[in-house]
Amino acid sequence: MKKIMVIGAGQMGAGIAQVFAQSGFDVFLNDVNESALDKGMKNIERLLTRAVDKGRMKDVEKTETLGCLTPSTTLQDAETCDLVVEAVVENMDVKAKVFKQLDEIAPKHAILASNTSSLPITEIASATSRPEQVIGMHFMNPVPVMKLVEIIRGLQTSNETYQAIEDMTHQLNKTPVEVNDFPGFVSNRILMPMINEAIYTLYEGVATVEDIDTVMKLGMNHPMGPLQLADFIGLDTCLYIMEVLHEGFGDSKYRPCPLLRKYVKAGWLGKKSGRGFYQYE
Repeated sequence: MKKIMVIGAGQMGAGIAQVFAQSGFDVFLNDVNESALDKGMKNIERLLTRAVDKGRMKDVEKTETLGCLTPSTTLQDAETCDLVVEAVVENMDVKAKVFKQLDEIAPKHAILASNTSSLPITEIASATSRPEQVIGMHFMNPVPVMKLVEIIRGLQTSNETYQAIEDMTHQLNKTPVEVNDFPGFVSNRILMPMINEAIYTLYEGVATVEDIDTVMKLGMNHPMGPLQLADFIGLDTCLYIMEVLHEGFGDSKYRPCPLLRKYVKAGWLGKKSGRGFYQYE
């Protein structure tokens, strides 16, 4: 596989495009929103410039990486691609629509991957006529820094498709982990209930925001407390994933904390909105 398309030029999509380009792949970074696409390309250049300034990359490597990137505003560009990685909004209807279009445009040999953090790969694959070539490729944020990639097998994902994506993940200097298609996969099935329980601890008045985070940082050696981490992820995203887990398993232990719902309804979404469990300038 030599030519890649990444759909969605937000923080995740731009990061995914960057790591592919740094590894020498020809990459289309696609977004229907031209301003979002422009912002994504500029963010990649900014991060590469910072890497050069800090001595982690040579200037020639930055130039070569940028030379591998092509902005795209049409899915039709997927007709020349060997792999498409979707990183659009975490909404099944939107993703299914994108995959249905890709199935009609991309070459028959092309693998279609989703960066979804919680939605079922099997259902996404059902929007196509090639479910054996659909797979989950869940990168961690920030993509250029974090080593892990969860590779999620849908019900019909073939061994050949899985092996191709595992091999490619190694080419990106990432560490692949094989995961079967269950709600939340591994990362969010473990992380989000921990965050939700931390919110319940605050909701029930057990301790303050700062003290809850301090316990987890100093007592459990976590680099960041769960409430601060929730702010960085986005409280709306945390709520959405908890709802996916609650609906997917039908188990009350995944019930989102009422305080989380209240904060989201108030527009307190975390760092991106200026306020969550902490306030940000």
